[in-house]
Amino acid sequence: MLTIFRKWYDRYLFEEESVLLLVLISVTLFLMMVLGAVMAPIVAALILAYLVQGVSTRMQSVGLPKWMGFIAAYGLFLAVFFGSILGLFPLVWRQLATLASEFPRMVKEVQAALSVLPDRYPQFISEQQIVDLIASVQRELAPAGQKLLELSLNSIPGLFGVMIYLILIPLLVFFFLKDKDVITGWLSGQLPKERPLLRRIWAEMDLQIANYARGKAIEVLIVGSVSYIAFLTLGLNYAALLGLLVGLSVIIPYVGATLVTIPVVLVAFFQWGIGNEFYTVLAVYLVIQILDGNVLVPLLFSEAVNLHPVAIILAVLFFGGVWGLWGAFFAIPLATLIKAIMNAWPVPEAYESITSDSTGDTL
Repeated sequence: MLTIFRKWYDRYLFEEESVLLLVLISVTLFLMMVLGAVMAPIVAALILAYLVQGVSTRMQSVGLPKWMGFIAAYGLFLAVFFGSILGLFPLVWRQLATLASEFPRMVKEVQAALSVLPDRYPQFISEQQIVDLIASVQRELAPAGQKLLELSLNSIPGLFGVMIYLILIPLLVFFFLKDKDVITGWLSGQLPKERPLLRRIWAEMDLQIANYARGKAIEVLIVGSVSYIAFLTLGLNYAALLGLLVGLSVIIPYVGATLVTIPVVLVAFFQWGIGNEFYTVLAVYLVIQILDGNVLVPLLFSEAVNLHPVAIILAVLFFGGVWGLWGAFFAIPLATLIKAIMNAWPVPEAYESITSDSTGDTL
């Protein structure tokens, strides 16, 4: 047993930088698990800073001075950030409240539809089975209603947290952009001077995360806007709420699109029943999903993410199970990080080539 461990150690931890990398990964995972809620605004601000930095760089490429590009990009970020909060979210909240008030009526319609099944299909289902099913659903909905009431009663303290985030995130984005060189320089000072492995991983991840964050922001904006316009044109209820859900669903690949289909289908069914309008909504929604998966995603992420679909699904399931929604949100960047570490991890026969290929990239 000791011989096997020794061979594994000699192969993967033969160089001191690989031990340092293992320690950094372990500390980061520990902090994410213990301080995940505290670090959430910091991580969100970092993602937003990547987006704003991309806009600033693009403005500088067309001839604007660095300081002017920074001010213009940050001003655009503030306009979009607070414009979405003050304009979009109140509309979505009103539609969500309306949907909640309509929920009891929807439940009654489902019960009425189920009650006729024993008469139509007595060979498959009995009246007692329907009674048991309705009773089971009611037992499940009662705790949900109690939790909703408790949530509404406890919403005031939560509002203070939201207000803090609304102030904290723009400030963090500002300082991450303004003092980017200072922050990265300080972090570099805490690491060994000779770090070819870390430089290689940093160079790849810096490009990957930046492209992924910007691509996802564009994808959310396009898919959400197109879905909202389509639902509004078709006269579907709660168009803003459903459009927002469809837009945000692209953050979680495969799983998000599957889950968001359920509310779209249910709202269309309860509004029109099975008819031409219902099938039209489904057809339009299917076209949006097909165009997103086969046209928009390849255009945006052809160079950003090179992961097999099975790896993406496993990453969503694993990180979503460990860290919930935040884990699902960052599943692809984390999977990309793991892939970059595996590709760059030194082995005895390849370490010499890694050190010779390292350039002046900074970390």
